[in-house]
Amino acid sequence: MSSLREKNPVAVGVVGLLIIVAIVALLFNPQKLPVIGGGRTISANFAEASGLMPNDPVRIAGVPVGKVTGVALAGDHVHVKMLLNKGVTVGSDTSADIRIKTLLGQMYIALTDAGTGSLGSRTIPVAHTTTPLIVTDAFQGLSQRVDAIDTTQLAKSFTTLADTFRTTAPQVGGALTGLSRLSTTIASRDDQLKLLLGHAKNVTQVLANRDAEITKLIDDSNQVLTLLDQQREVIHSILINTVSLSQSLTGLITENRQVIGPALTNLKKTTDILQKNQDNLDSAIHILAPYLRDFTNLLGNGRWFDTYIANLGSVLGGFTPTAAGASK
Repeated sequence: MSSLREKNPVAVGVVGLLIIVAIVALLFNPQKLPVIGGGRTISANFAEASGLMPNDPVRIAGVPVGKVTGVALAGDHVHVKMLLNKGVTVGSDTSADIRIKTLLGQMYIALTDAGTGSLGSRTIPVAHTTTPLIVTDAFQGLSQRVDAIDTTQLAKSFTTLADTFRTTAPQVGGALTGLSRLSTTIASRDDQLKLLLGHAKNVTQVLANRDAEITKLIDDSNQVLTLLDQQREVIHSILINTVSLSQSLTGLITENRQVIGPALTNLKKTTDILQKNQDNLDSAIHILAPYLRDFTNLLGNGRWFDTYIANLGSVLGGFTPTAAGASK
């Protein structure tokens, strides 16, 4: 057996490069591996995409079972590829519906499993798929069409028809007369109708622009409600304990009413007396301050106290001591 050195280095390099490319491709697409792959790929044809995007969820009976992997135009319809989770299979008569996930325009595919056999590699036809009505697009299209309608000319046309068929059968004349009145009413309300549709278009546009913020607000609200649900038992216990505490306090006050009543009466009398003698209390505190200061100076020298006796010299015959000390 010849070694690699004896072979053509160019061929060896090309083969090695192809092996490396294949390994890298498998690393970036592990779901396509036969053993460790992520599941089964199915496809469906829809009349329109209706805002469906790759990575939008796929559900069966409301349970997520996969995601959308591709949305592409194929002639007069849209071809959608879906990757189902490992172990999920659908029947041969399975139908697919594009449905609205949120009010902000996010979509998902709802599969309805039907049929005895397996769908296999067959594509779900357009006859077995449906698409939703997009309210935002409908409002925008309606506003554009209303702007393009000459309501005055429309009213004149209906009036001409009513005049032309006025001599025909009463039913025809009455119907056309009613149409004429309706068109006249619409023409008279032309500005208000355009304003209303313009505002509706602005509202839907604002909602579409604030998609991320409103989604985050809804998610945060959901988290708050989830937390409240988790703390429901604690809140219930707090409310029960609060009711028990109020009942206990009510019973305590009822049982001690004869004691609490006189005590509160005496307390009120005491506060009334203190209120009446507030000036005397203020004066006593003011006079007591110098006394406490001198008393502190007298007894604040450790084991001794110092004081001053005025006019003691005249009593002792000229000897004038300045201070006298004694042990405490």
